[in-house]
Amino acid sequence: MSIVPANIQDGQLLEKEQIRCFMKNISLYVLTYVSQGLKVKGLLAVPDGTSRRPAVIYCRGGIKRVGMVRKRRIISMAQRGYVIFAPYYRGNEGGEGREDFGGEDRYDLFHAIPMVQSLDEVLPGPVSLIGFSRGAVMAMRAARECSGVGPVVVWGGVSDMLDTYEQRVDLRRMLKRVVGHPKKQVEAYIERSPAYWVEEIDTPIYIIHGTNDSQVDIGQARKLANALDQAGKAYTMALFTGLEHRFPRKEDEKALDDVFAWLSEKLRLNK
Repeated sequence: MSIVPANIQDGQLLEKEQIRCFMKNISLYVLTYVSQGLKVKGLLAVPDGTSRRPAVIYCRGGIKRVGMVRKRRIISMAQRGYVIFAPYYRGNEGGEGREDFGGEDRYDLFHAIPMVQSLDEVLPGPVSLIGFSRGAVMAMRAARECSGVGPVVVWGGVSDMLDTYEQRVDLRRMLKRVVGHPKKQVEAYIERSPAYWVEEIDTPIYIIHGTNDSQVDIGQARKLANALDQAGKAYTMALFTGLEHRFPRKEDEKALDDVFAWLSEKLRLNK
């Protein structure tokens, strides 16, 4: 592992490398920045033009090679007029360190927020977050622990990691290795479970979930909504009947339209 000089701070941008993009009106870059002294990387998509744009950070799901950031999805989001940044998380795509499923790797998102706010292409103001699957844990932890966070979208998101352990037998070995045993390290699971601490979140929440999701059960969306109700928090929820964890392209584009219309409304943008 390389050593980041002491005068380099967390959240500092180290490198911005432009890469080819199949969409002519979008520019793509791989960014390298600092998080907890580690060099981590992510993908930036910027719509063409000279005007500054509002920013969204997309928090991917999965771990390691599962659920990696997909260029096409980031470009699709950027086509709606936003600057989109998607952290790869530590240990991926040449980044240093090792991700731990919403634990210390959450700082890769936390430190991305001021880094994105410092970009010349980005409008001053809060950065909205879209958390997909376990990325919802990252986004909600940022909403709980960071300043500068705008509205949050929880898409097919985990709201109770203890439920995930019970429901996803295929993930238990990974969860015990990365997070711990749910009976011995219960606090580590609760810290990754937004349904337990939504009263500490004061930003608008939009919940999206497919009712036939076999990877993150629809009950997790309902549990989050119930917790928000109990805490007296305002939220929006859209359930897509019969859809799985990943939506077909037509339904996915419709959901993205709705999400970005909601973001524009919450950010009071004239788009």
